[in-house]
Amino acid sequence: MLFVGLILVVLVYFDVHEQLVELLEWIHAQGAMAAVFFILLMAAVVVLLLPGIFLTTGAGFVFGLIEGTVLVVAGTVIGASLAFLIARHLFGERASRFIVSRSHLQVVSDEMARHDLKVVMLTRLIPFFPSKISNYFFGLTRFTFKGFVLGSLIGFIPFSLHNVYLGSITADLASLSRGEVARSPLQWAFYGLGFVATIAALLYFNNLARRALAAYSQESGSLHGGKPVPEAGTAAGPAKGSS
Repeated sequence: MLFVGLILVVLVYFDVHEQLVELLEWIHAQGAMAAVFFILLMAAVVVLLLPGIFLTTGAGFVFGLIEGTVLVVAGTVIGASLAFLIARHLFGERASRFIVSRSHLQVVSDEMARHDLKVVMLTRLIPFFPSKISNYFFGLTRFTFKGFVLGSLIGFIPFSLHNVYLGSITADLASLSRGEVARSPLQWAFYGLGFVATIAALLYFNNLARRALAAYSQESGSLHGGKPVPEAGTAAGPAKGSS
């Protein structure tokens, strides 16, 4: 998180975010190849562990809500899948043995692999979860590629939609400031309600995902000897003996 924050500060300080918008506008002007170029760019950002907030909101600014969301989700899933395959086939057995040799991580690698699709999907619904790094981590576990891809596809939609939605609102505000469009109070009310609804949905999904992951951790921990995996963001408590 500190690394991503530093990158964002550097991007803003050197006005790189404006250059990214110009790049997206150039991509949008490429006609039929625009979607391909953007998806490849989004996938590269995911594989290289770079912050994608400017791309996701920029997609809404340039492509609009529907097309932008589809392109962001497609590029993110492809990038995550490439990272998964890189870890699985290029990092080697030493990295995999390091993962499974750690007791808590072994629980994720073994028992929770039975719920790979659901576990991956739930991690995508938690804000600030290190999803780009986790793509490589999941590649070193026994999670199936199919479960990983489907879980990522479903789980990436809410936050992608939220970020693209913010970008689309920004585009309308920019157009309004230039006098290109005029919105009625009712339309702005719908924008406001949509923003509130997306925030409420993300909070709900986050709470639901954390509780579900905690349940999976407790179930897997009991199968692994009564040592449940601590929930993300919490410290490990004393282990309970199995009954």
